[in-house]
Amino acid sequence: MDLKSYYKKIREAAESIPGDFAILASLETSDGGKPGVMSEVSKPVAARMIVEGRAQLASLEEVGRHREKEEQLRVKAEQEIAPARLQVALLSEKDIDALKAGRNSKTADKK
Repeated sequence: MDLKSYYKKIREAAESIPGDFAILASLETSDGGKPGVMSEVSKPVAARMIVEGRAQLASLEEVGRHREKEEQLRVKAEQEIAPARLQVALLSEKDIDALKAGRNSKTADKK
């Protein structure tokens, strides 16, 4: 393998990718690669995978589906985490009475 031409192809592929990241659709490979698996990777990784024939840039339709799926997973994760964010404070009767007294004195000041 000619390394100069290999890296030249990678540089050329990287220049053709807009932005810092790319969404790739994997291709079927002889070593067991599954076709159609979507991944968001950095530009250098994307260029290398394209040159090696392991992936191709995803179409706009595939990108839209990928973004929707990511959003659904994010919402689901937030919903699962939300109960853990619940904060509970235990107060004694003395603390409750002190809070009530403070609130009553403030409402009395307003009148």
